[in-house]
Amino acid sequence: MNGTCLSAQSSKLNELNIQTLNGIQQQLVKLVNSSGKLASYGAKWAIISNSSRRASTTLEKLKSLGCDTSLFLGVITSGELTHQYLLRLPILHLRRDDEWFASLGRSCIHLTWSVKGAISLEGLGLEVVENVQEADFILAHGTDALGLSSGDSLQMNLDDLEKIPEQCASKKIPMVVANPDYVTIEPGNLRAMPGTLAATYEKLGGEVKWMGKPHKQIIYKSATEMAAAVDASDCINVGDSLHHDIKGANAAGIASLFITSCGVHATELELSKFGEAADNNSVRALALKYAAYPTHVLGVPFFYVVN
Repeated sequence: MNGTCLSAQSSKLNELNIQTLNGIQQQLVKLVNSSGKLASYGAKWAIISNSSRRASTTLEKLKSLGCDTSLFLGVITSGELTHQYLLRLPILHLRRDDEWFASLGRSCIHLTWSVKGAISLEGLGLEVVENVQEADFILAHGTDALGLSSGDSLQMNLDDLEKIPEQCASKKIPMVVANPDYVTIEPGNLRAMPGTLAATYEKLGGEVKWMGKPHKQIIYKSATEMAAAVDASDCINVGDSLHHDIKGANAAGIASLFITSCGVHATELELSKFGEAADNNSVRALALKYAAYPTHVLGVPFFYVVN
């Protein structure tokens, strides 16, 4: 699970702080629970994640890992925002508030998960179709299954799944990507995420609505509202992903702290141990590669090591 953690301004801590969470579970619990050191200064926290799942699911996941969820205000996920923006209740004759989403229609090609568990579309008033010609839009939650009209999902490898957006591009229907991440860290490897499919779809000329980091219009706005946040100039965004956390900070006008060890760029930086420092020249080269420029760089979050 990738994510970030946002804290609001306090009288003693004049910053917003965003904390990286990754799939290395043995470090994640200590990382989240150590944020209490900043909470003791009056900082208020909200977890921000590019997870395609609902916020409540992510919160329960954190609890199951042993994280103290009383340390933050709540959870914002790109999956939760996708659900809320798609939500409409035909029985009550309510329409989606957002003009772009209101124009989508209700028939969708659903790219979802199989092994990790399919994403439920219950309550959204959507019709899942398998024929591209019947679809009004593509909804991308996962990268290893195609949602079926029966409510089940058909497991597919990534190469085969990528052929579906290619077919959709010729019809020029839009895509909503519920998880903009390109990859996530799993034991022993990196797994391709929906952002990879979305990036390919854009290259094919398709229109994509990105629901999470680094796109500030939706997820950062929601995070700062939850935290009753101050101006962007009083914020610092901390994360391990240059193309999401740091580029998102750049777009939002927020200072940033790039965490290098055990993050998504650890291999590129030739780092193999938690807490290991990256070479400055390597960080500069990587920042240029992704056009994402951190204000500060550390091996681990500063509050992780404070006594």
